[in-house]
Amino acid sequence: MKQGKLIIFSAPSGSGKTTIVRHLLQYPELNLEFSISATSRAPRGEEVDGQHYYFISLKDFKNHIKNGDFLEWEEVYRDNFYGTLKTEIERIWAKGKHVIFDIDVVGGLRIKKKFPDQTLAVFVKPPSVDELKIRLKKRKTESEDKINMRVAKASVELATAPQFDTVINNIDLDTAKAEAYELVANFIGLNKAEEK
Repeated sequence: MKQGKLIIFSAPSGSGKTTIVRHLLQYPELNLEFSISATSRAPRGEEVDGQHYYFISLKDFKNHIKNGDFLEWEEVYRDNFYGTLKTEIERIWAKGKHVIFDIDVVGGLRIKKKFPDQTLAVFVKPPSVDELKIRLKKRKTESEDKINMRVAKASVELATAPQFDTVINNIDLDTAKAEAYELVANFIGLNKAEEK
């Protein structure tokens, strides 16, 4: 099986990485497919199993860890696991596509470490931690406590930015999207980026 490239977008929650990844998936010339993460948490809002995440029980998640089925995994919050199944990457590579990730910073750096030459690791930086909090509140998907937990975690995550290949400062979303397109197009060897 031919191995494609791995393109990682990591950031604190609310930085805009998911929006940027969705934007890039619209361009067929980039030949990308989204890596669906597995999680032990329950679906939120209108999330669909097998589309947004693979929702698996805590017990099954721990069994997968024991069996070495994950490329990377992390207990993000207590009993709240996220990870990338090796079979997910194999599934995408079997289609001849490049894998794009929307993943937390720890997972992103672990993948980069395992595949240093075929991975582009991009850190998406929010304008400020205060702006991050505003964005998280606007989502209306989590309690104030959860938001505060995410904001506290964001400060730690922001400190990892220098470990990534490049940083996109998401002050203006359209600019960040265009920058992300250019980065990915160059990395996969698309000679001349198509007009967006």
